[in-house]
Amino acid sequence: MKNLFMPFIFSFFVFFIGYGQNQILFFQTDWGYNGSVEDFVKKAKNSGYDGIEIWLPAEPKKQKIISNALKKFDMKVIFLCGTNSNLPFEESLEEYKSYLKKAIDQKPLAINSHTGSDFLSFEQNMAFINAANKLSIASNIPIYHETHRGRFSYSLPETNKYLNDNYNLKLTLDISHWMVVHESLLKNREDLLEKVILKSDHIHARVGFKEGPQVNDPSAPEWRNTLKRHLDIWESVIHKKWNKKQIATITTEFGPPNYMPTIPFTNKPLSDQWENNVFIMNVLKERLKKMN
Repeated sequence: MKNLFMPFIFSFFVFFIGYGQNQILFFQTDWGYNGSVEDFVKKAKNSGYDGIEIWLPAEPKKQKIISNALKKFDMKVIFLCGTNSNLPFEESLEEYKSYLKKAIDQKPLAINSHTGSDFLSFEQNMAFINAANKLSIASNIPIYHETHRGRFSYSLPETNKYLNDNYNLKLTLDISHWMVVHESLLKNREDLLEKVILKSDHIHARVGFKEGPQVNDPSAPEWRNTLKRHLDIWESVIHKKWNKKQIATITTEFGPPNYMPTIPFTNKPLSDQWENNVFIMNVLKERLKKMN
């Protein structure tokens, strides 16, 4: 157990009092959760989260279940959407636009997009980005494009190619993907990272390393330096948002098996996914409180 912090009610109070005008919202992923939507939202609320991040289901009935749970527990939502890389380009683009429109109709706080593909051309990937930007501007709902393996943003240098002539591009920074893509903690790439941070408006908080996208337990002492590197990068995005008088948003996104390392022959996870995500949230709260 990672009981390193004060009980939630007290820490929540101190947290917001300590920041004054600076605000931050934390979201929990439903990735790997096997219970009902209502139970998930309730558990996220009781753990100290402000909202959830979840893939938008296609069925209106399931959408209604999510909406009712959010209202019941006074929680916010960020919807996940993505490009279907298995379809031909034109068909995939039309499906992507339709999916985004359905998500926008639900009035989320924002939309996180898995956009394009590392097998598409620059122009094809830009078609997805431009379609999202157009819908975002028309609806006034932010659409963030996640830095993610397999997408247009699969690497740091490749993502930088899209930043120069794309003023409206907004990113979800999931730096854990790039740690494994580049097999480093990117400590000698601050010039490229700075450009990405300026375009980053949402964070997926998971700790990656040179050999994989997720450490086995972020509270373990052997990952202390790796965790600190991620925290420093995340905080750069947070303070950028605060300097603009904007609310910072973070989704803690440690995943389940097989993303989570497991014990051979058992598929038993080496640590608790939910506890890992709450641990990351509380570490960030404590660090940010001390810095303000």
